[in-house]
Amino acid sequence: MIGAGPNGLVAANVLADAGWRVVVCEEQAEPGGGARSGPGPAPGFRYDHCSAFFPLAAASRAMQALELERYGLRWSHAEHVLAHPLPGGGAALLSRDAARTAAGLEALGAGDGAAWRRLCGLWQRLGPHLLDALFVPFPPVRPGCALAAELRGPGLLRFARFALLPVRRLIEEEFSGPGSLLLAGSALHADLMPESAGSSLYGWLLTMLGHQCGWPVPEGGAGELTAALVRRLAERGGIVRCGDGVRQVVVRHGRAVAVRTSSGVEIAVRRAVLAAMSAPRLYGDLVSWDHLPPRLRDDMRRFQWDYSTFKVDWALRQPVPWLAAEVAGAGTIHIAASLDELTDYSAQIATGRVPARPFVLAGQMTAADPGRSPAETQAMWGYTHVPQRVRGDAGGDLTGSWDEKEREVFADRLEAQIARFAPEWQDLIIARRITSPGQFEAGDANLVGGALNGGTTAVHQQLLFRPTPGLGRPETPVAGLYLASSSAHPGGGVHGACGANAARTALRASRARLQRASAAGIRVAIGR
Repeated sequence: MIGAGPNGLVAANVLADAGWRVVVCEEQAEPGGGARSGPGPAPGFRYDHCSAFFPLAAASRAMQALELERYGLRWSHAEHVLAHPLPGGGAALLSRDAARTAAGLEALGAGDGAAWRRLCGLWQRLGPHLLDALFVPFPPVRPGCALAAELRGPGLLRFARFALLPVRRLIEEEFSGPGSLLLAGSALHADLMPESAGSSLYGWLLTMLGHQCGWPVPEGGAGELTAALVRRLAERGGIVRCGDGVRQVVVRHGRAVAVRTSSGVEIAVRRAVLAAMSAPRLYGDLVSWDHLPPRLRDDMRRFQWDYSTFKVDWALRQPVPWLAAEVAGAGTIHIAASLDELTDYSAQIATGRVPARPFVLAGQMTAADPGRSPAETQAMWGYTHVPQRVRGDAGGDLTGSWDEKEREVFADRLEAQIARFAPEWQDLIIARRITSPGQFEAGDANLVGGALNGGTTAVHQQLLFRPTPGLGRPETPVAGLYLASSSAHPGGGVHGACGANAARTALRASRARLQRASAAGIRVAIGR
């Protein structure tokens, strides 16, 4: 198993459950990938390196099957799932109670409560089938048939339209007030602008999961999720080797037979190699192009990363004094004044410019897990997206070098955004920790340029197109080698499905002695 992030550790556990001897090789000094935590940015505070809230983990069949609560994992929730503060005071609130959420939205816009209840009703009908379809290899035959049976002819077409609808259009059709920003902001957790096809589906999925299971956090930090996965694997005899990453997958006669690590150790492989790493790093780097179809090289040239990420962690001497007091009880906060401001932000990134008014996703970690900081204080973070290649700055003269000066300037810009809804909150800052795009990648080679989702979430690189046309499943053109990272379907998020899918596929192919046939089929699908 290459990589000890959530996907790698879930895959390793699935294989160990089946009786396989599993060795996980991790480049970093500790396991976890993006799901790590540590002390800071001030004494007594604890921050998460990357992932913080885990709605997809709570909903994931792959995660649920591992029963990680038996291995020390404990979930914690804030009073409110999500808040979107509004100019001049007030806020749209998403709570685990759908009726309470609908009532709050009705107060912000006539008819919006009924619109929200319609979305909730659609989720009650389709949510279980959709989650089953989302978290299995493509095509999802059984859950897809169940979804089609529930919807039937005209209903299926209308749902397909809804799934492809840009979130701006959904808002225009269904809502009258600013509470609809809950959907738009949730869509922007991925690299989907309000006008992007499929952004309605993504925003609907995340908000409905807020009702179904909340957006929980692991007590003590994101690293506790990783620790539970490692403990479970160790109980089954699995080994995690840290600080010695894989540098080559050894291929002989079209089959993966070993891996070589940075220290020169060669680990022989009897059954399979699973790679929880980005597709562009696997193909042509760890596996030589000599062993791959020529067309795949051209496909990897076209592979599109999601946007880069810039994050700041703050230690605050007391909770943020929001203009809308109810925001203090929310775990996650979306910071943007309007839908148009979200579009401006997205358009600036799409054209290579650092946003003038960045959309800030903020997390009040002490509100969600009181043990994250000393009494009466607040551990908080905020992140935003920036272009992978900076060609200008819509709000100043940043170049995208992200040196110390530029990091400080842009961190100030994030703080100024928050101050529009909580004036003078910066007076509460004890210390801050800044993570730029390059620093994300230095801490996890899969986060190329600070991209968190393993490649764009746009529809042209999803489903059977992820990571390229013909590679919509975990199998690869090399027998016994499987892609287990978020570069594979269903993509980014801490749900473990990419790893679980790869592990189950490897198990089936090994039992049926179909590894070479599977690799040959993938070569045909890719073409020459």
